[in-house]
Amino acid sequence: ASPGRHQLREPGVMAAADIVDRLLEAPVVPSFTRIGYSVRSRLDDWDELDDYDLSGRVMVVTGATSGLGKAAATQLARCGATLVLNGRTEEKNEAVRAEIESATGNTGLTTVAADMGDLDQVRAMADAVLERHDRLDVLIHNAGALTNDRRTAPDGTEATVASQVVGPFLLTSLLLDRLGSSAPSRVLTMSSGGMYTQGLTIRKLQMTEDDYKGPDQYARAKRAQVTLNEMWAERLADSGVRFHSLHPGWAATPGVEDALPPFNKVLGPLLRTADQGADTLVWLAADDGEPLDTNGGFWLDRRQRSIHKAPNTRKSDTPERRNDLWDWVGETSGID
Repeated sequence: ASPGRHQLREPGVMAAADIVDRLLEAPVVPSFTRIGYSVRSRLDDWDELDDYDLSGRVMVVTGATSGLGKAAATQLARCGATLVLNGRTEEKNEAVRAEIESATGNTGLTTVAADMGDLDQVRAMADAVLERHDRLDVLIHNAGALTNDRRTAPDGTEATVASQVVGPFLLTSLLLDRLGSSAPSRVLTMSSGGMYTQGLTIRKLQMTEDDYKGPDQYARAKRAQVTLNEMWAERLADSGVRFHSLHPGWAATPGVEDALPPFNKVLGPLLRTADQGADTLVWLAADDGEPLDTNGGFWLDRRQRSIHKAPNTRKSDTPERRNDLWDWVGETSGID
């Protein structure tokens, strides 16, 4: 069984932990780096991930072949989960599957190759999951990359938006009935702290070739992700499916090293490991306490956070824009 809720603490201890957490959260650098992870894990006396028993639970992990996705998949496999690992190529998927099986002894691992920005491949992936498994406990949206040049998906959508907004929306929609019949179940979205820099926009969600900046495009897509997460939770509140998004802090991954070399060089000693960055994702997938008792949350280091740090992004987050985003993503993905 899963450890469940954190052990109860004395009121004074809890208050002290809350104060320290707020002091960490205000300035971004200590909060997002390994400093925040180290302090909070001690303050809140986190349950060890190895103590969770996930035997019999079926989970899909997209972007599972490197970085945070691979770290999360390895830990979930170590806990006994049955996993469907997704990456873009069969060759890479199989190599990672074999590596994780060897490291954990878990033989319940299969793979599905699909580019999350290619909607036909996403549909084929959903069909494969439904054919193989009669239950689905957790769907993890982790796939995505920051590119410094503008690219397009097969349907013409900007590639970052296609793979991190439209594709996940489509996959969630196609697997929703199976998630509902397996309730309590969860849909988890790995976002980024970078989304704090961008407000919600639909008209400018896809940057043009002339004004394209990879980090800004990535952040706009991540803002859309966390907004949709809240909307899924609101619209399916009674379904038994829980929706949560999170950001990992600043973690050292191949994606960060390739896309943001100056950032990686300057903050290198302070960056979290991939395991530290994936910790809250695994906890949200495994724990039967807060992750099931709450819905629509945005998390860092096992605590819910606001999705806004600046007045301008809060001002942009209107009901009209939210509804426009939902309608646009539904239309683009072909989901009514």
